[in-house]
Amino acid sequence: NDIDFNTVLNALMDQASQPLTALQTQQSALQSQVTTYGTLTSQVATLQSAAQDLADLSTTSSFTAQSSAPSAVSVSTTGTAVGGDYDVIVNDLARAQVTASTSVSPDASTTVVASGGSLTIGGVTVAVAGDVTLQGLADAINGTDGIGVRAAVIQTGTDAYRLTLTGSLSGQANGFTVTNGLTGGTGVTFADTDGNGISGDSAEDNAVNASDASLLVNNIAVTGSSNTFTNVIPGVTFTAYAKDPNTTVHIGVTSDSSAFAAKLDAFVKSYNDIASFINDQRTSAAQGDASSIGRDALLRQLSGSLRSTLLGAHGSDALTRLSEIGVEFQRDGTLSLDTNTLTTALANNESDVRDLLSGTDGAFTAVSGVLDSYSQAGGFLSTATDTLTRQIKSMDQQIQDMQARLAQQRDSLQQQFTQADLAMSQLKSQTSSLSSFGANLGSSL
Repeated sequence: NDIDFNTVLNALMDQASQPLTALQTQQSALQSQVTTYGTLTSQVATLQSAAQDLADLSTTSSFTAQSSAPSAVSVSTTGTAVGGDYDVIVNDLARAQVTASTSVSPDASTTVVASGGSLTIGGVTVAVAGDVTLQGLADAINGTDGIGVRAAVIQTGTDAYRLTLTGSLSGQANGFTVTNGLTGGTGVTFADTDGNGISGDSAEDNAVNASDASLLVNNIAVTGSSNTFTNVIPGVTFTAYAKDPNTTVHIGVTSDSSAFAAKLDAFVKSYNDIASFINDQRTSAAQGDASSIGRDALLRQLSGSLRSTLLGAHGSDALTRLSEIGVEFQRDGTLSLDTNTLTTALANNESDVRDLLSGTDGAFTAVSGVLDSYSQAGGFLSTATDTLTRQIKSMDQQIQDMQARLAQQRDSLQQQFTQADLAMSQLKSQTSSLSSFGANLGSSL
């Protein structure tokens, strides 16, 4: 029978390739572990973000504010809000000054309106050295630091363009004047009603005069250079949008624990995601999955550190443990939030709840600190990932070397089998010739 040298060659090479296959399988498992660590790193970042939100509650309030007319007066609360009712009447809105040129240019970017001199706006001088168009003058004004206005070119008709100057800030204190010392070109002029050589100092000079907001809050007169007020109602920021002296807008500030609950819910969900992830990794490892990181001591360390921090005492106020505000561990190791307990704790003493959650000695300041050692550059997670990456890179070279050796071995065996096949073919041919010779010899006797 003929020998199938290809079958023999493939069988030998399969046997010789087993160490390579084992190394490739190991490398694939390590690559999967890197991906898994990437998932854990992302989950830790999400958890840390939720912890940091709880570590800083300066803008979080247990009160909510409602406006009866949000389009006229909008409201929001901060951490210092207290309950109350407020009636707001907007007699006038704060405005920024707008002063427009009285001169008109036929275009914005071609006609030279000045070739020298200067324009002084609010005491800040804009010098012109060379020909400028209306748009070029606007650009020069906007490029001047600390000038306090925004310049724009507007089209007011067919072949009619004017320069407008608008105050960067609203309010009477932020009004400005214009002293025109421009020369050459077609010229740029501004209204000067009182003829004193200064524009903007008379109401008639301006398209809009700078003015303060004027409101009544619970029948108390309130004024301001901005339409946003932060210090009138404790812990409430409100913004006036519409002037209407005949309409009263009601602002109600009432107790509401939803902002605290939302932040705690986000943390609880993120924590439970990590707990579920760690549990799944441990199960996979127990089933012999080489791509799992379930046997890594880092997981046990992370889980233990977070649990002990969340169960521990924090601060020295009346509330020192998270279970006292409704954050508790369940039998399966997950966290839960009892919103009724949280609401009661906030109603009894919001300050103690804040101190427990945030601040220097707060629970979530501590949690964030624990997570720092895992998430930061050079932390446990990046170190573990870097170690695996180095191992994978090292295996790349080993795999290349083994593949090269196997290729040489295959070539050598191929040559040997080719020669053997040739020798056997020659032997078979000789045997056939001898048989033929013997047969012929016998017939001649």
